[in-house]
Amino acid sequence: MSTVFAQPPPPDAVWLNGKILTVDASFTVAEAMAVRGGKIVATGTSAAMRALARDGVTQLQDLGGRMLLPGLIDSHVHAPAAAVFEFDHEIPDMETLRDVLDYIAARARVVPEGGWISLQQVFITRLKESRFPTRAELDAVAPRHAVNFRTGPDNMLNTLALKKCGFDRNFAVTDGGPGYLEKDAAGDPTGMARGLARYIKMGQVARVPSEMEQRQRLQALFRDYNQIGFTTIADRGATPESIKHYEKLRADGTLTARVALSQTFPTVGAMAGILGAIDRIGASPLRKTDPWLHLIGTKIWLDGGMLTGSSYMSQPWGRSENYGIRDDTYRGVLNVPPDRLLEMVRRVASHGLQFTAHAQGDAAGAVLLDVYEQVNRERPLRDLRMGITHSSFMTKETVERATRLGVVLDIQPIWLYLDARTLVQQFGYDRLRYFQPLKTIFAAGGVAGGGSDHMLKIGDLRAINPYNPFLAMWTTITRHAKWYEGELHPEEAITRRQAIEFYTRNNAFLLFWEKEIGSLEAGKRADFIVVDRDLLTCPIDDLRTTRVLETWVEGRAVFRRAD
Repeated sequence: MSTVFAQPPPPDAVWLNGKILTVDASFTVAEAMAVRGGKIVATGTSAAMRALARDGVTQLQDLGGRMLLPGLIDSHVHAPAAAVFEFDHEIPDMETLRDVLDYIAARARVVPEGGWISLQQVFITRLKESRFPTRAELDAVAPRHAVNFRTGPDNMLNTLALKKCGFDRNFAVTDGGPGYLEKDAAGDPTGMARGLARYIKMGQVARVPSEMEQRQRLQALFRDYNQIGFTTIADRGATPESIKHYEKLRADGTLTARVALSQTFPTVGAMAGILGAIDRIGASPLRKTDPWLHLIGTKIWLDGGMLTGSSYMSQPWGRSENYGIRDDTYRGVLNVPPDRLLEMVRRVASHGLQFTAHAQGDAAGAVLLDVYEQVNRERPLRDLRMGITHSSFMTKETVERATRLGVVLDIQPIWLYLDARTLVQQFGYDRLRYFQPLKTIFAAGGVAGGGSDHMLKIGDLRAINPYNPFLAMWTTITRHAKWYEGELHPEEAITRRQAIEFYTRNNAFLLFWEKEIGSLEAGKRADFIVVDRDLLTCPIDDLRTTRVLETWVEGRAVFRRAD
């Protein structure tokens, strides 16, 4: 009696005659790939994959020698806010203080007298003058308006804005929270308010989109993410309000990229209320397994801004007129004291959630690692993949400690590209030895993933911060920067393979999706892109201008370049 073995069903589609970067553990390069039901069946030679096909069932796609690789992952965006930032009016690009002041003057002709004019995230590191506008300069262009030049946690205010906020020579922080008001030698406010955003009550300063308009613009942003190769993003600042928009798109089946969520919670006020907020996050139904929308943990802001003069550093920043720093002992702003941070991390860990915190400065990273080490003695944290978000300034010791604890790092190469010039001016070249030290991290066995911290605007090169992953990869490989001669510590440059892994398999691990995405292996979801050049062999300066020809998510095309 003969035994009949059932033949596996044929693939829905096969991609042939290409250069398939599987980005598996061995970085295997194949010629072809077969997909069925939104998942990868196999990769291999064109002949072997063609043999799986069946006439009338399997669609054959000839790559013509082009490169195909896993869909890219951005480990850090703020998509809902970015999508609607220009809903009221377009914000021009600004590279000089004159550009800034001209914009504010133009808004003063539109906004009623006495109203607020706000300009967000035009970082001084990206202005040719590398400094904040002064209070006097803001007064000169808008004397009858309250002006807030806001960059991250730091705000430069004009005279009317100071008055509206109650910021005078007698102002003092009374709520136990972080921040302070910079004052001149006479004791009067200079206009610089660090970490005091909660005192600045501007109200509505622009038209607000409806819920439908918000979602339409979010969908438009996702399409833009797709055209540059992203098939997955992590929202590292999700709120209950923004999560509702993702849930609606998920319910409608209109998400074109997977979304991992790190939800925020308050860090100022009674600890009982803070821990209650963490408990509510821990009870979220979005923690259930879902390949499209998944709550993975929490996010807080531990220190100030590297680009704005308030990241928490192990050594003093140094006196700086550009940053408005007049205290020789100033080390930046730590938003959460270590004892309170410990309670927060302990509670998040009790729910089995990932904790991550915005920690730019080397001292902020050390404080966070101290807390992780203490909690780790109470319960092992490795499986929770606790994070340091940004981790821009590090030391050899913090790299080793993070690796030992299994702490993962979410790093933004665009800051090296756009901001190295001003950071070197401020700190000196030697102090930036462990600025985004990717080679050291990988050599130590650590895990870091690439993100953009995309905050505002739609457009991969015009956004704040730009989210073009190929420019970011080029930056990690070359350590070149805008308006900066030479390379910033080329000893930390990584290889092309490592740069690709940085935006694929590494990020999949950061987001707990490494069994689903991040590489092209049998059984994983068919998220992939086709690009117009060979990322491994093209001239290095051509890498930064790579164009994505097609983007596929779960075996479905979500983008095809028209030309």
